[in-house]
Amino acid sequence: PEQPAPGPGPDACARLIDTAFATYNFHFRDVTQRAAVRFATRDWHGSQRDAVQRIELYGRAVRRTVARLRANLGDSATDRDFWIAARKRYSKRIRNYLDRAFHETFFNSITRRLFSTTGVDPDIEFVQAHALPGESSGQTAIVRNHPFEGSLWQMLDAGLADINVDVPWSDRPAAITQASAQIAKASELIGGRGAIEKLELLRPLFYRDYRAYIIGRLSGASGVLPVVIALRHGDDGLQIDTVITSEDELSILFGFARSYLHVDLDPVREAVIFLKSLLPRKPLGELYTALGRAKQGKTERFRVLISHLRDTGDQFIDAAFDKGMVMVVFGPEKLPVVLKVIRDRFASSKEVVRREVLDRYRLVFKHDRAGRLVDAQEFRELKFQRRRFRDDVLNELRSEATRTVRFEGDDVVLGHVYIERRLTPLNRYLAEAGPEQQRLAVLDYGAALRDLAASNIFPGDLLLKNFGVTRHGRVIFFDYDELCLVTDCQFRDLPQARTLEE
Repeated sequence: PEQPAPGPGPDACARLIDTAFATYNFHFRDVTQRAAVRFATRDWHGSQRDAVQRIELYGRAVRRTVARLRANLGDSATDRDFWIAARKRYSKRIRNYLDRAFHETFFNSITRRLFSTTGVDPDIEFVQAHALPGESSGQTAIVRNHPFEGSLWQMLDAGLADINVDVPWSDRPAAITQASAQIAKASELIGGRGAIEKLELLRPLFYRDYRAYIIGRLSGASGVLPVVIALRHGDDGLQIDTVITSEDELSILFGFARSYLHVDLDPVREAVIFLKSLLPRKPLGELYTALGRAKQGKTERFRVLISHLRDTGDQFIDAAFDKGMVMVVFGPEKLPVVLKVIRDRFASSKEVVRREVLDRYRLVFKHDRAGRLVDAQEFRELKFQRRRFRDDVLNELRSEATRTVRFEGDDVVLGHVYIERRLTPLNRYLAEAGPEQQRLAVLDYGAALRDLAASNIFPGDLLLKNFGVTRHGRVIFFDYDELCLVTDCQFRDLPQARTLEE
């Protein structure tokens, strides 16, 4: 029989993966760019469909690329020497890309799928993080500069005139007056109105749900102030919804309980540098995730975790304030993240099964999180040294999670795990807080239930231990094993008791 044509060499393999990522990125940007049209036409349902479609693009791109490589490479598809060479060719090919980290993560996704990698394989993966410079280069393609020439109103007028949105203003002069008054009050923090130097605004608009955001910073004699103008498309046209001028409020906007923003960035790197200057305490991974680059956000979070364990000698400790019936919860003592592994068996009072738990976490990943659902990132085949675990955590994993956790010599392998930000459980917070903090937390608990219901989410289990409090005092839901859609529920009136026993 005729011999099949030889598969492509490492160069062709590197080119194929590069092209596959470029194709994915094209579709990612295409969906992202629809946000402007959705906002202009008030097509909110279309916006929600776009959010789900964009999330699904990455997995589809990886699956298609892996299938093509297996078909083209034959036995070489799992030949380590071949992939060591392919990694070198790929590294050379992408070395001048500004968003090189995204390409490297895509390459890692391919090799991990092909080899079913456990832990990290530095020979066929990119493991070194790329440090961002401390300051944006101020490229005109990313940032618009508006110098202060004696009037905040005039400076803001020039800034709003430059935005690219196809919606007429309801009352533009009134909107500018409203925004400039708020900015003038906040500008006292950076030296007063007379010390203002310039307003820098990122060129693209950021979209989420019903709003568009202009994001920038005000420079003054003694510092920099975030300036975010939230726009909404009302019945009468474009209006300013609110103005954000504090790091805390901006951090919530880019928070881990929010759905991903839609903003067309190319490259992404310059915008991230700009945002990092406004949010120095925000982890880099959370910024990438907020911009919709969820896979890169996962990569950065894992690298931070590994670096922390290596540099500090920290150990995984029991992180459950109240033991859960579905998850084993643990985390590093000195890093604000937790790891959650599904138990082999659930308590008899739980009517869910493992598949339902997985489905509910996937639902949250794609659903509008309304600022009230923690972003739980899913990982597979993570490997840690056994000595990184406290004995009580090891014993619980050994007795409660054998379907997911393996012990290999001096290592512990987590076959499936969720990693998310650590929160203070609401019941613990209320036990330790003062009266005013308690009052605000309980009110925000009610607001969280309302916000979740408005996004068609019913938590299922309303116990306070399943909600957490962020450093900003916001109440967030984080236990998804009984979560469901409001539209799937039947709510009934409590029947009138006929006897004392009832």
